Amino acid sequence: MIIVVGIGADGMSGLCMESAYELRRATIIYGSKRQLDLLDDTVVATRREWPSPLLPALERILEDAAGDIHVIASGDPLLHGIGGTLIRRFGNDNVRVLPHVSSVTLACARMGWSVHDTEVISLVTAEPPTAVRRGGQAIVLSRNRTTPTALASLLAAYGRSESEFTVLEQLGGPCERRRDGTAGDWANHAPVDVDDLNVLAIRYLPDERVRHLPDDAFAHDGQITKYGIRALTLAALAPVPGERLWDVGAGSGSISVEWCRSFRGCTAVAFERDERRRTRIADNAAANGVTIETRGAAPDGFDGAPLPSAIFIGGGLTRPGLLDSCLKFLPVGGRLVANAVTVESEAVLAQARSQHGGELRRFQHYHAEPLGGFTGWRPQHPVTQWAVVQR
Repeated sequence: MIIVVGIGADGMSGLCMESAYELRRATIIYGSKRQLDLLDDTVVATRREWPSPLLPALERILEDAAGDIHVIASGDPLLHGIGGTLIRRFGNDNVRVLPHVSSVTLACARMGWSVHDTEVISLVTAEPPTAVRRGGQAIVLSRNRTTPTALASLLAAYGRSESEFTVLEQLGGPCERRRDGTAGDWANHAPVDVDDLNVLAIRYLPDERVRHLPDDAFAHDGQITKYGIRALTLAALAPVPGERLWDVGAGSGSISVEWCRSFRGCTAVAFERDERRRTRIADNAAANGVTIETRGAAPDGFDGAPLPSAIFIGGGLTRPGLLDSCLKFLPVGGRLVANAVTVESEAVLAQARSQHGGELRRFQHYHAEPLGGFTGWRPQHPVTQWAVVQR
């Protein structure tokens, strides 16, 4: 049995009786150096620091002892911690978790925030742009002392300088410290004595949360799936938490960004032949708190890419072999959606429907514009859309 014990910055004194008992009877304890250093002399077990990389080492830990193996972790081991990793690897029946009060709970208590109204974001392994938001409040788990400045600088760069920005260090320990300000303050005048053990409490300002982003949320050169068609396209793609999209002929990456924002764990790979557009896709992703892998032109860029759950084709339909290559990589049950605005691309979709089935639709949008002293309707280019599920 692997027994995972959560511990706080207050060390052994903050443990419940059961957690302290487990550590004192242990023969081997795994953990990081900081966590192992919190143990006192009443714990006589052999202490082993986690090696790097960690995952290969997990395959060997059950070989280290005939009896139970103990693991020490920060706070609640099932909140962005080692507990979930061990359960996925060894199964629920072989892992027992004894949680401590999490840093998220402590941070919300210090801020007076309800936990259920607060997003939790981990930057322990993710990059700072994934914690950029257009509103709301979040507790952000830091990787180390550099995280606050890195995130504050990003918020300032993307127009969120006024975000309320609190850094909480050594939460629950004797050296706990709190510093309040704005993201702009921290980006311009960051202290040099930040502790590696810190979490951030952020209220993102201005609050501009929307379900679907407006067109002006994206930098683009005209190659963008615009708001109305973008909403219809996302509805056809039907994202599910944890799924991956291939965005072929991605342009500005607007479909990829909206896909990643739709549910937790949704990811995207954008295929775009123009280097400037690839750079723009990365910028649009960072500005909206998501990460998108960018690759060169399809279908050459498909080789080695992580396989998709769904594919969107926004450009390049007339390129020989492109549509066939997309269908080749699409798994059974996967969705493919393709949009066309030219007669030649429409012909490709009509032929594809005759061969593979699916739904063929045509959308026509109009916008009201001034017409003399009155108002008239100006038509946009009609969009033909083919949607199919791989059988």
